[in-house]
Amino acid sequence: MHIRFSALQPSPAVAAALLSVLLLAGIAAGHEGHRVAQLAVLALPALLCLRFPLKSRCWRICRLIVVSGTMGLFLVDGAVRAFLQAGYRALPDSSLVLAAVANTTPREIAEYVSSQKNGLLVAGLALLLAWVAATWLAATCNRHGAAVGRAGRWAMVLLALVCLVGLASKPWRRHHPLLFWPAWVQSVQALQHSWSDQREQRGALLANAHSAAARITLAAPSTVVLVLTDSVNRDNMSLYGYPRDTTPELQALRQSERDHLLVLRHAWSVEPSTVASLSGIFSFGARDQDDPVRDTHHLLALARAAGYRVWWLSNHDDIAIDQQHARLADFVAMNNREPGRSSSSLDGELLDDLDAALQDKASHKLIVVHLLGAHPHYHLRIPEAMRPFPDAPDAVDAEMLSEQRPAWLRSMRRTYDRAIRYHDSVVAQTLRLARLHAPQHGHAAWMFLSDHGQEVGHDIDHAGHSPGTMAGYRIPTLLWRHGKPFDHELARRPFRADWSGWVLADLMGLSWAGMDRSRNVLDPAYDWQAPQLAISMARYDH
Repeated sequence: MHIRFSALQPSPAVAAALLSVLLLAGIAAGHEGHRVAQLAVLALPALLCLRFPLKSRCWRICRLIVVSGTMGLFLVDGAVRAFLQAGYRALPDSSLVLAAVANTTPREIAEYVSSQKNGLLVAGLALLLAWVAATWLAATCNRHGAAVGRAGRWAMVLLALVCLVGLASKPWRRHHPLLFWPAWVQSVQALQHSWSDQREQRGALLANAHSAAARITLAAPSTVVLVLTDSVNRDNMSLYGYPRDTTPELQALRQSERDHLLVLRHAWSVEPSTVASLSGIFSFGARDQDDPVRDTHHLLALARAAGYRVWWLSNHDDIAIDQQHARLADFVAMNNREPGRSSSSLDGELLDDLDAALQDKASHKLIVVHLLGAHPHYHLRIPEAMRPFPDAPDAVDAEMLSEQRPAWLRSMRRTYDRAIRYHDSVVAQTLRLARLHAPQHGHAAWMFLSDHGQEVGHDIDHAGHSPGTMAGYRIPTLLWRHGKPFDHELARRPFRADWSGWVLADLMGLSWAGMDRSRNVLDPAYDWQAPQLAISMARYDH
């Protein structure tokens, strides 16, 4: 019995449906959540063009080639992303993947392929079959004269408008495989070129530290923990008087630690973004992210030159931070492998790394813990099962209503406050761990601050980074030390984040040529100087 091949072919409508399902499955393999819908919209033009009738056989062949190639790109994109997620829990543009590719030789690539050849062969065969199936279905849809009724034409017009909106949106458009992967290649090349400069800068900073004769003035063992967080506004912390109970654990620690935990009431960032803020923090306010090293100092370089062993434990994925700061440490752990705002890595996952670092036998330890804090998107900064502050009117809602804040912003504020509540538990645990592992006959200290603030309906109808309002710069800053109590009159002093290095140097007992005691908020010689912000500020003591 002979079966004609044409009899196995589905109708154009069925083929279009099957092709859509196959494409959506390929996209879903490498993307999650709303990104699947975004990529589906970006792929939609290739499917829509198959519905336009073409009389010329030559043009139909060209169209099939374009559609087949586009389908192949989306399938390969999904497969590569799925492979990286399954094997490394990483995205292609994460610092882990970019650094690995930039630092890999052709020989190492060949060795890796050889070691993974069985799995890669199966995956490659599955990908080839999927592409062949997509091409066959596209060829069926490519038939000349596909009938489109009036309703169908209006539907196509509507879908075409949706496609235009998606392509016009840069956050959507940049994920299109035709744009993403060429940009990815450029990122790898740029990283390779920048590494030589960054290595030279780190070497110069270490040389500067040795030239300044950095030394430790503390004879006994010393452990200092610096907890840096992201996008936390002190106005949303009940520790600072906020109506919602967002920081109960830090408040409990303030009661139990009494004179050993200092809450600086008037702390300010001098930058509204992370990279610039961290550059100021670690350079004692002497350098921004674009400046060459010159004769400036870096806190981590000074600490290492003096004899501290340095850890950098991070829940961020940022190549600039990794190269400018983290790589100056002796030990680096980058927990997050998803760059950008869509990262769902939780800060609590760093606590085990902190505990292990604190138990290290080194006599002098500096441990930097870099948290995501309340970085947008806020709902990703908290476990799904944790939902404090039910959706019921309260004092915060009433205040925002009186200020005529829109409903979407009130909802965003509640989500932000939930992120702060989870964040409170993580930060409090870092202090408990630092206290638990304090050297028995030595020194221990802990410092917590945010890189910048966050606007969530405080001054304007906006949620996010805000260089134009006070909320973009208002940050929390807490200090704890073992043994020696603080004078709580210090809490009234205004504080700027780019002078944090002087405080940390004091806590670590560091000394070097050129120290400036007037910028250390703990020193009697402290001399406040107002920073030059992008907003007009009359006073900094509120």
